[in-house]
Amino acid sequence: MNKNVFLLSVCQALLTTGNVLLVSVVALIGQSLTVNPSLATFPVATQFLGLMAATIPASLIMKRIGRKNGFYLGNCVGISGSIVCIFALTADLFYLFSLGTFLLGIGIGFGTLYRFAAVEVCADEQKSNAISFVMAGGVLAAIVGPQLAIYSQTYFGEFEFIGAFIGLLVLYTIALLMLFFTELPCEQEKNTYAPQRPLKEIASQPVFIVAVIVAMVSYVVMNLLMTATPLAMVRCGFTFPQAAHVIQWHVLGMFAPSFFTGGLINRFGIYPIMHLGAVFMLACIGINLTGVSEWHFWTALLCLGIGWNFMFISATQLFTTVYKPAEKAKSQASNEFIVFGMVAVTALSSGWLEMTLGWQAMNWIVLPLVLWSIGVIFYIGQQRKVVNN
Repeated sequence: MNKNVFLLSVCQALLTTGNVLLVSVVALIGQSLTVNPSLATFPVATQFLGLMAATIPASLIMKRIGRKNGFYLGNCVGISGSIVCIFALTADLFYLFSLGTFLLGIGIGFGTLYRFAAVEVCADEQKSNAISFVMAGGVLAAIVGPQLAIYSQTYFGEFEFIGAFIGLLVLYTIALLMLFFTELPCEQEKNTYAPQRPLKEIASQPVFIVAVIVAMVSYVVMNLLMTATPLAMVRCGFTFPQAAHVIQWHVLGMFAPSFFTGGLINRFGIYPIMHLGAVFMLACIGINLTGVSEWHFWTALLCLGIGWNFMFISATQLFTTVYKPAEKAKSQASNEFIVFGMVAVTALSSGWLEMTLGWQAMNWIVLPLVLWSIGVIFYIGQQRKVVNN
C-alpha cells in the first residue's frame, strides 16, 4: 500500500479515536449536565446533526479547494469544537457543550471522506483493499479511545471528563501534521467540467439504492445500540470503566476485520459480504435479547461492530461504482447526507428510547431494519444476476 493511503489511515485512526472517546463519554456528560434524563443523548444528536450538516458542503468544498485543504478545514473546526466543549464543561453549560459537539460533528463530517480519498490515490484493483486499510486505522482507536476516556475521567479533579476533550484537541492537531505530508490529487479540470448526469438519474440506479440502504442501516443500527449501551450498562449497575471496555471491544469489532475485509470482498463478492455483515447484526440482536450480563453486552457489541464493518465497507466499495469522475462530489454528498442524516435522527432518539422503552425493546425495534437490508441486498443481487445472464 502506498504512502498516501498509509497517512490517510493514520488520519482516520486519529479521527476514529476521537469518535470512540466521544461515544464513551458524551451521553454520560449530557446526563450529568441536564436535569431531564431524556435529553442525555442530545449532545450526541447535535454531534450527528453537525456531521449531517457538513456532508454536502464538505464534498462540494473539496471539489473547489481540493481534498487536502478540505481536510485541513475539517480538522480546524474539530479543534474549535474541542475548545468550546472544554469551556462548557468548566462552566457546566449543557447547551454550550451541545454546540461544541455540533462543531465536532462538522469536523467528523469532513473526515468521513478519508475513505473516498484513499480510493483516489490507488489503482482500481486496489480500491477495496485501500478502503479496508484506511478503515483499519480504527484498531488504534479501539485501544486508545476507551483508555483515554477512563484515564481522563478524574484526571482534572472536579472537572470530570475535561481531559477527554483536551485529548481530542491533541488528536486533531496531530492529524493536521499528518496531512501536511500527504499528497492528494487536485480535481482535474477535464473531470470537473465533463458532462454529468442529473442526480436523480444517478440515484435511481439499483446499485446506488442498495449501497445507500446498506450503509444507512448498518450505521443506524450500530449507532442506536452503541450510543445507548453506556446508559443501559450504568442503569444495570455496571461501572463506567466496564462500559468503556465494552465499547472498546465493539470498536475492535468495527475495525479489526478491515485487515481482511477487502480480501473477502475480492474473493467472494460484495453482496455475500453484505449478507454476512447482516447475519452478525442479527446475532448481536439475539444476544442482547437473551440477557443483560457484562458478557451479553460485550459479545453483542463485538458482533455489532463486525456486522457494521462488513456492511459499511462493502457498501462503500459498491458506491464507488455508481458515478463518473465528474459526478463524484454530488454523488458522495448525497450518500453522506442520507446516511448521516438518519444517524443524527437515531442519535437524538436513542436516549429517549432506552429510558422509556428499555434496552431490549430497542433491539426489537432495529430488527426489522436489518431484515429489510437483507431483503434489499437479495433482491438487487438477484436482479443483477438476471441482467448479467
